[in-house]
Amino acid sequence: MNTWVPVLAVALSLLCGSVSGAFASPRQGQSTDSSQSKKQSAKKKSSAKRKAKKKKRRKLSRRVRRITRAFVASSDLKPMARQLLQDRSRAAYAGVEAYARRHAGTDEAALAWLALGYAHIVDHDYAKAVSALKRAQPRAGELADYVDYFLAMAYGAQGDSAGVVKALEKFDSNYPDSLFAVDAAVIDANALVAQKQPQDAITVLQPHRRPVRSDVELALGRAYIAAGQTAQGADILHRLYYAMPLAPEADAANSDLQKLPPTSVPIPTFDERKMRANSLLTARHYDDAVREYQALLPSAPEKERPAIQLDLGIALHHDSKDSDAKKLLQSIPGADTEVNAERVYELMEIARAADDQDQILKLVAEQRQEAPASSWFDRGLLLAGNACLLKRDYDKAIDFYRELDQRFPDSPRAHYAHWKAAWLNLRQNRADEAKKEIEEQISRYPGSPEVPAALYWRARMAEQDHDPGKAHAYYQKLTDRFSGYYYAGLARQRLKQLGSVADPPPDPLLEKIPPATLPPALGQDQDTPDDVRVGKALLLQNGGFVTFAVRELQAAAAPQGPATWATDKIVSLYQDAGQYNLAIELVKHIAPNYFSYDLSAMPRSYWQALFPRPYWTELKNESLRNRLDPFLVAALIRQESEFNPGAVSHANAWGLMQLLPHVGRTLARQQRVRHFSTPLLLVPNMNLRLGTRYFRELLDHYNGNVEYALAAYNAGTDRVQDWVSNGNFKDFPEFVESIPFTETREYVQAIVRNATVYRQLYGTP
Repeated sequence: MNTWVPVLAVALSLLCGSVSGAFASPRQGQSTDSSQSKKQSAKKKSSAKRKAKKKKRRKLSRRVRRITRAFVASSDLKPMARQLLQDRSRAAYAGVEAYARRHAGTDEAALAWLALGYAHIVDHDYAKAVSALKRAQPRAGELADYVDYFLAMAYGAQGDSAGVVKALEKFDSNYPDSLFAVDAAVIDANALVAQKQPQDAITVLQPHRRPVRSDVELALGRAYIAAGQTAQGADILHRLYYAMPLAPEADAANSDLQKLPPTSVPIPTFDERKMRANSLLTARHYDDAVREYQALLPSAPEKERPAIQLDLGIALHHDSKDSDAKKLLQSIPGADTEVNAERVYELMEIARAADDQDQILKLVAEQRQEAPASSWFDRGLLLAGNACLLKRDYDKAIDFYRELDQRFPDSPRAHYAHWKAAWLNLRQNRADEAKKEIEEQISRYPGSPEVPAALYWRARMAEQDHDPGKAHAYYQKLTDRFSGYYYAGLARQRLKQLGSVADPPPDPLLEKIPPATLPPALGQDQDTPDDVRVGKALLLQNGGFVTFAVRELQAAAAPQGPATWATDKIVSLYQDAGQYNLAIELVKHIAPNYFSYDLSAMPRSYWQALFPRPYWTELKNESLRNRLDPFLVAALIRQESEFNPGAVSHANAWGLMQLLPHVGRTLARQQRVRHFSTPLLLVPNMNLRLGTRYFRELLDHYNGNVEYALAAYNAGTDRVQDWVSNGNFKDFPEFVESIPFTETREYVQAIVRNATVYRQLYGTP
């Protein structure tokens, strides 16, 4: 068995595209102290300490200067390396190799050979990988750890354990800060075991056990067994299998344990087996969880049996075995109040899947009787309210939502339930009740996500009451506090219609709404540290190694905590690499409340990262060809795929505009696309061509109404037709707020608001 194959697989998963653009050159650090007191204080330092610090700075700067020179010299390698690591075509290989030979004996040639070596590893051509990487070694410089690590990977994949050991000799001492320190130790240890040196393998692995990694534990357990310390090795593998069941090495550990004498293998405790089953259930590995719970149940202590049966029932339900789940959950004896409340809730979930409203109502009544204080009754009330909402039994839905809010005011679901009751009362034309409850929403839950809707609809009611001052105040609060939200855009339109009005008296209700959390200090000029890791990222981007470049920047910033210079560079790197989805997610992570911000709250570069315009020429042309607003199409793509052309969803939707294969085939026939196949949906031009045509058809079906078309794009035309036919909506915002599927409602609102931000950022398409 090739024991380093799992590590090779993990490393190959880091394959990434290249980057265009350059980081700013690191500044050479010089003292900026100017005051006399600082000078006098500096003179008091020992001469030896000053000299040591100066020497260290000079040495570090020389290393960075060399990297910077290599970065500048290799800038023309970047597009070729990117192409090589993206498609690894014969032409791409030839181009990068020609570059390497043309620049023989230089640092940039070494970078080209490194890219070639890695590409050959990905293509499983390990002999060519070894040849290329050996050519990279003499001038590898600060990327020598990459060369040696990839070389070890190539040797290991060929089964050359001696080559691995030689390549990684003194890796720890030569590269103590390498990103590959732990990965190299695992490969080295596996090779040492193959070379009959298990004790050396143990010595290599022991320093890398914290934090715990499954690949380290697997290699260490095997090394102990190979060294004759079977009990210790078996204990490590045993703990790996039961405590880390989601790790790819868990099954390998169990397989190894099966080969050992039974007397040397620890007997798993009930708690260990339960821990493994629970981990699988939590991670949604339902099929595996079912097997574990079924095996565990016969040995469960009497007191534990109801909970185990409940978990098995949950796993069966999520594994699409509702008949078995229902049968089991209906016959769990001896459960305590909380377990029984959850049992009933799971039966409600099964009834919802079967669209059995009568059963849902019966079960929620049982919860009310048996467990009125349980959080599972809280969840049951919400489920029952939603079920009634879908059946258009609005009064019953209101009753359930209101009961949830009154019984569980501190529940994380209370604010949503309160709003649904308020909204349904408004839709039922109970204006006084709705007005009271909408104001309660703002007063009791001022930080809830429903507040923008509450502000907008309370302002609309004020308009109907001929109170323009109050309406203006609420609209203004909405636009000021929730600048980028869907309802803020609607409020701006209403403010224009209202025109100027007399200032109303202060409304204490509006003062309850907390201010927006300000974004971090993004985009501010910060000194990039004179750090070798930053320099390595410079080279790695030219070599096509986006993921590794990002990891080097993150490691450079780690000692000082979050650093805006690193964030700026990583965002830029992702954009230059065409990985717009990763740039979007990064900015979302560091500024999660960005839709509350005015455009002036963050630098324009961050807004452009959040709302990019890749494939703009094609997107604009296809949009205009189909009489679509390009910004609306960009907003839709941002919501669907975040501009990842290779996206394939769990629902089997493909590409930028997330088209289902059968939809793509139909559209391709209409557009007379010859030799269409599903993978063509991952080609941006083709996806844009078909996707814009599809959206145009939806708009035509709904007479140009954007909200209806967007809802149909997400939920299907049949559902939208049902909602529209039975809704009697006064206007489009009322339709949007009434969409019973939360995902679809938020989807429509997000795309409309995204399009607004695009227009604010870029003006005319």
